Amino acid sequence: MADQDPTRLCFVCLGNICRSPTAEGVMATLVAEAGLSDRIVVDSAGTGGWHRGEPPDQRARVEARRRGVELTSRASTFMPGDATAYDLVLAMDRSNLADLRDRTEPALHGRLRLLRHFDPSLPPDDRWGGEVPDPWAGGDDGFVVVYDLIEAACRGLLDHLTTSWTPSP
Repeated sequence: MADQDPTRLCFVCLGNICRSPTAEGVMATLVAEAGLSDRIVVDSAGTGGWHRGEPPDQRARVEARRRGVELTSRASTFMPGDATAYDLVLAMDRSNLADLRDRTEPALHGRLRLLRHFDPSLPPDDRWGGEVPDPWAGGDDGFVVVYDLIEAACRGLLDHLTTSWTPSP
């Protein structure tokens, strides 16, 4: 990890009100606890713009707060060209990843990954890295599962960033 410039991360889901703001909040908390807030900057966005300006879903905020994490971001939309501002853009599922590829010039596709690629509980031969399911249409239990998946992947991502990270050009 470069000492002079912070590593910039953007977590992306569909509407930027459930999964990606949860990932942003979890990762920001882990980064702060590790004393790395000056070296790792986190953000989130959605591939759709329906919720622009809205706070995270109440169910996501309740689950995060239950675990000691505050979700304070407002929904924004990942636009063509945004990948240049980030070292890694972490999609929650394959559909989000495909949308990101459509919005990102091919030279920057190396910056696009599935978040669960970094989940150490996944088998090493899982080339897709798993997905974080969208809990929006379900009940509160889906937000518990999603939080667990995101936290595991964010812990793995932080480990990767602090032990073996080399930014893509």
